[in-house]
Amino acid sequence: MALFKGKVAIVTGASNGIGRAVAERLAQEDAAVVVNYGKSADKAKQVVAGIEARGGKAVSIQADMSSMADVRRLIEDTMKKFGRLDILVNNAGMFIPKALAETTEEEFDRIFALNAKGPYFAMQEAARVIMDGGRIVNISTDGTHLGFPGATAYLGSKGALEQFTRGLAHEIAPRKVTVNTVSPGFTDTDMLRGGGPQFAELGTQMSPLKRLGTVQDIADVVAFVVSDQGRWLTGQNIHASGGVVM
Repeated sequence: MALFKGKVAIVTGASNGIGRAVAERLAQEDAAVVVNYGKSADKAKQVVAGIEARGGKAVSIQADMSSMADVRRLIEDTMKKFGRLDILVNNAGMFIPKALAETTEEEFDRIFALNAKGPYFAMQEAARVIMDGGRIVNISTDGTHLGFPGATAYLGSKGALEQFTRGLAHEIAPRKVTVNTVSPGFTDTDMLRGGGPQFAELGTQMSPLKRLGTVQDIADVVAFVVSDQGRWLTGQNIHASGGVVM
């Protein structure tokens, strides 16, 4: 039996990378998936087309996840389209590789708006309508446990997101909705490559498995967490890192 038959999932930032892999993985198990995107309309349409070609159900919805109006509209449009929400995966995010001393106020605000403020209010809006027994997952990073130069604002924003997970897990538990963080380690994505070759090299060296993670590795972990098999996990930070963080 398909794991998510009859369920509806929103995956933010799902036009590429980890978000795309998660959307495709959930659709593979019969979830109807909302493929959220900010600017990459063509890529989002390709994700939807690929899911539909394999017999799945998906729609793309544009929403800037740093905009409160767009966050609310994403949830509203999902409810209008499908009439329910069972799974929210907060994946949209950005990384600007800069030292603390060089980070501008504008860059700080952009990072926190998308990586922390947006997911916070997406959870708030989703919590109003999500079905009892639903699932919320926030995508963070193992970097919050490792620490490294050139990413202080990024890591701070993701650290905030991890604390949001813990708080909401307690608040929404009476409805049997679970809230968890999945923290990828060094994963082969455009974001990682954009930070420079040193991150890919470091990640390969640090993992006992001596490779970078793939987006499919992360998508499989998310699929488990939001499945019924993950029902006893809530308020947790699951490190999908290939052993970089144990």
